[in-house]
Amino acid sequence: MRAVLAVVPVTNIEKAIEWYSGFFGRDADTRPMDSLAEWHLSELGVVQVFEDTDRAGRTAVNLTVDDLDATLRRLAEQNIESTDPQVVAGGRQRLAVVQDPDGNNLGLIASLD
Repeated sequence: MRAVLAVVPVTNIEKAIEWYSGFFGRDADTRPMDSLAEWHLSELGVVQVFEDTDRAGRTAVNLTVDDLDATLRRLAEQNIESTDPQVVAGGRQRLAVVQDPDGNNLGLIASLD
């Protein structure tokens, strides 16, 4: 395996696109169909936000960031709240969790190395 495509189900795609644009700090990269938006995070990593009311709120996706504190400050400016960062992975990483409006968990992980 070489790449990951994470799918996050939501109840309302238009509201979710607005929220995720604030979360990622930019508009979606593509809208392949009316019920789907994609953010290309790297050459091998894509997050799809997809309207699926039956599955919305039951997903967890972890994303690595270079600077957790800076990311959390930027999110706070967008009125996006997170948990307090916790040290995890045997003291090698910090993790904070954000919930989207549907209750999907988005973990933000930064290395302490």
